[in-house]
Amino acid sequence: MATVEVTTESFEETVGGDGITIIDFWASWCGPCRAFAPVFERVSAKHPDVTFAKVNTEAEHELAAAYDIQSIPTLMAIRDGILVYAQPGALPEKALESLIAKVQELDMDEVRAKVKATTTS
Repeated sequence: MATVEVTTESFEETVGGDGITIIDFWASWCGPCRAFAPVFERVSAKHPDVTFAKVNTEAEHELAAAYDIQSIPTLMAIRDGILVYAQPGALPEKALESLIAKVQELDMDEVRAKVKATTTS
């Protein structure tokens, strides 16, 4: 699957449903972002069951602020509408593949229970 550009308007629709979304917060002036882009594209081609999204932080200031993006690139993984990973820095291809595998292996009932426990306490 090719990557999709995400805007403030399309973000919830992109990440709010079932499944996995890997998000790359980036900017065109960012050298590490440009170096990471081909890795992100290659991995996206191997995982048609995963949505790969890109957020241009220069164009989407509100979205970058909402997720407290302070360094780019920043990668996020959202599964079934729940943020399960967020960390700045580009990943090597093997590390990105490993991240996807770990997100796929998550017990989402357990994740939902943890989220519920932290929001009710």
